[in-house]
Amino acid sequence: MIDLIGYGAFFLTTALIFSLVTLGLNLQWGLTGLFNVGLAGFVAIGSYTSALLTTPDDAARLGGFGLPILVGWLGAMVVGGIAAALTGMATLRLRSDYLAITTFGVAVVVQLVALNAQKLTGGPFGIGFIPRPFGGLAETPLLFNLSNLAVVAAVTLIAYLALEHLSRSPWGRVLKALREDERAAISLGKSARFYRVQAFAVGGAIMALAGALQAHFTGFIAPDNYLPILTFQVWVMLIVGGSGSNLGAVIGSILVWGIWAGSGTLTSVLFAPEQQARAASLQIVAIGVMLCVILLIRPNGLFGDRLQRLRGKRVKVPAGESGFGS
Repeated sequence: MIDLIGYGAFFLTTALIFSLVTLGLNLQWGLTGLFNVGLAGFVAIGSYTSALLTTPDDAARLGGFGLPILVGWLGAMVVGGIAAALTGMATLRLRSDYLAITTFGVAVVVQLVALNAQKLTGGPFGIGFIPRPFGGLAETPLLFNLSNLAVVAAVTLIAYLALEHLSRSPWGRVLKALREDERAAISLGKSARFYRVQAFAVGGAIMALAGALQAHFTGFIAPDNYLPILTFQVWVMLIVGGSGSNLGAVIGSILVWGIWAGSGTLTSVLFAPEQQARAASLQIVAIGVMLCVILLIRPNGLFGDRLQRLRGKRVKVPAGESGFGS
C-alpha cells in the first residue's frame, strides 16, 4: 500500500509538470492563436538554465554556481521568457504553418546545442547532481515523493490561478480579440504584434519553469529528454482537455499521461524484453486512438464546449468598462 501511494505521488508530480507546459501552450494557442510546435526547446532552456545555476562547480563545463533552487527556477523563467520574446519578435509576423515550421526549427536548434555544446551542457552525457527539493528524504521514497508533489502542486496551482486571472483581465480580452478578429482589435488601437510577443514570452516562461521543476525532480537531464515527442505529448494533452480552457489543460495532461504511463507498463508485462523496444511504439498508437475517440465524441475536447456555452450567454458589462480595456 505504501509503495502504491508513493508511485501515485510520483505519477501526479510528473503529470502536473506536464500540466505546467500545457498551461503555457494554452496561453499561446488556446487564448492567442499562436501555433507553437517548438515548446520542447523552451522546456529544455528552463531545465539547463536552472541546472547550470544550481549545480556544484564542475571543471568539465561552465556554470555550476551552486545557487539556491528558487534562484534557479526564477532564472529559468527569465531566460525562457527572453528566449520566447526574441523568437516571437522574429517569427510572429508569420502565420499558421509557417510559424509552426519556424518554432519547430528553434526547438531543433536548442536540442542540437544541448547535444553538442559539451563545455556548457555536458553534451550527450547531460548534467547530473542537480539539487533536489527535500533531497535529504531521498532514502524514504514515500516522504520524498509526497514532498515533491506538494511543491509541484503549489507551483501549478499558482500558475493556474494567475492564468485564470489574466484570461479574464483586459489583457486577456485583447488576446482573445486578436485570435477571433485581428482587424477589429487593431481598429481599436491595439498592437497585434506587441500583445502576441507578450503572450509568447509569458507562455515560454511557464514552459521553462516546468523544465526547471522536472530537472530538479529527477536530478539529471540530457538532450534526449527534449525530443519532438515531448511536443506531440503536450499538444495531445491540450487537445484532449480542450483548447482555451486552463482546467482542460490540467485534466487533459493528467489523463493523457495516465494512458501513456499505463500503456508503457502494459507493454512491459505483455511482451518479452527483446520485443519491448518495438512494442514501445504502441504507446503512441494508444494515444492516437484515444485522441480520435475523444475528438469524435467531443470535438472541442473535454472542457472546450464549456467555453462555447459561455460565449453563447449574454454577459452584462458594467458601465464604463469596455471589452478591449488596456
